[in-house]
Amino acid sequence: MTTLLIQTESVPLTVNFPALKSMSVEQFYEFCLANRDLRIERTARGEVIIMSPVFSDTGNRNFKIAVQLGNWAEQDGTGETFDSSAGFTLPNGAIRSPDASWIKLERWNALTEEQKASFAPICPDFAIELRSSSDTLRGLQDKMQEYIDNGALLGLLIDSRSETLRERKNRKVYIYRPNREPEILDNPETVSGDPVLPGFVLQMAKIW
Repeated sequence: MTTLLIQTESVPLTVNFPALKSMSVEQFYEFCLANRDLRIERTARGEVIIMSPVFSDTGNRNFKIAVQLGNWAEQDGTGETFDSSAGFTLPNGAIRSPDASWIKLERWNALTEEQKASFAPICPDFAIELRSSSDTLRGLQDKMQEYIDNGALLGLLIDSRSETLRERKNRKVYIYRPNREPEILDNPETVSGDPVLPGFVLQMAKIW
């Protein structure tokens, strides 16, 4: 049976299709091609997660993150950057799309053109997730740990939303590194990518 987790900006929904067996990677690829307007992920258990387009403010902040990372990468020249539409097949079989990511050039160039043209079988060296109004903090924390467990060297989880409308907005950044507990920064002005991304500094005022 294939399980589809439909995640909207207000509430995640789960739809089960008992007649379907778990999708293969090839079937998942065809499913994504047939639904190009949706952002779709696949968990290591084979669950397919369908996410609707994000609200405008979330998209704006995602863009500002990607621009900062892309500008640094152009100057640095040692890797390739990707936006939220790029999907990667992790070693555990999950297919994930970070909000922004970066891969060392030698690792990216080691892939075949066919692999690059699909959901590349590689875990980004660096991944960023920005919490949207449909995301639970626990769910994104698990996702960030999944990146680290599958080979990422650095991950940033940016939490700038509250659980209820009555609460003050969060302004926290969770920094993930291998073999370490996540570091939590409260309302930082900047976040450094050193030493994985030497010289990269994320300006948070543009994102809060």
